[in-house]
Amino acid sequence: MLRKLVFAALLVPAVAFAKDGDRSSPPKQTKTTTTCKAGQVWDKSSKSCINAQSDLLDSDTLYEAVRELAYNGQLEDAQTVLSAMRDQSDHRVLTYWGFTHRKLGDMELGMSFYKQALEAKPDSILARSYMGQAMVELGDYSGAKEQLMEIRKSGGIGTWAETSLAQAIKSGKTYNY
Repeated sequence: MLRKLVFAALLVPAVAFAKDGDRSSPPKQTKTTTTCKAGQVWDKSSKSCINAQSDLLDSDTLYEAVRELAYNGQLEDAQTVLSAMRDQSDHRVLTYWGFTHRKLGDMELGMSFYKQALEAKPDSILARSYMGQAMVELGDYSGAKEQLMEIRKSGGIGTWAETSLAQAIKSGKTYNY
């Protein structure tokens, strides 16, 4: 029964947001990754690429751009957009600083950002999932399982954060979003 639930959760891309902004599907590709130059983000209202530093872009738009860029492997560009975000203490910003540094090969710096994200928001299931996946990459399956238990305690059962970390623990393979 559990296997069927996990399988169903992986197949349902219609779920837009869950707890903590957790997503069940990869971000949709926009002109941020297909048209805009480095440091620019596609703005739906003006239908143009805008410098990430612009006051015209709100933090949610920037966050979605970071997520899209990171998923598409444009990690340095994701960091450029992250640096434009006004609240550098936001747990989502800290989580993606951790993610991008980890994927760029600086595991120690990535882990320090995940820890800061969890200090800012201890029940951030996305930060816990990415930290747990980093632990899997390091071979620390015990630590990864602890993060999985914390996700579940925080109400993250059935979310992408829980499912992806459980799969990473089981398979040894981690995710890029």
